[in-house]
Amino acid sequence: MKLVIKHFPIHSFARKAAIAALAAGKQGKFWEIHEKLFANQKELSDAKVETIAQELGLNMGQFKQDLKDSGIGSLIDRDFNDGLQANIWGTPTIFVNGKLLSKENLLGFQQAIEAELKKKR
Repeated sequence: MKLVIKHFPIHSFARKAAIAALAAGKQGKFWEIHEKLFANQKELSDAKVETIAQELGLNMGQFKQDLKDSGIGSLIDRDFNDGLQANIWGTPTIFVNGKLLSKENLLGFQQAIEAELKKKR
């Protein structure tokens, strides 16, 4: 199994949150900030992101510098364009072995995986 995360910022602060997650990832804290950003998504602001980064013990000078990294912005743009080309219009979107998951619930996910595993036997 392979988990692929693509950034598809479609809400008001989503692009800034994606940039913050990738900036924190440069310090090995992608998943930690990702979880906190999702948990606080209704209250996100520049100040809230900075508070979360401080709570995680990030090097704030490096973090602030990485927030301005054009390479991070380019990666997010590429992910977003990839999503548009794949006809994605919302998140989360799940593919199982290259096929769009039609039933976005635990049972649908399990059935899709089992169907793919049967093909491998």
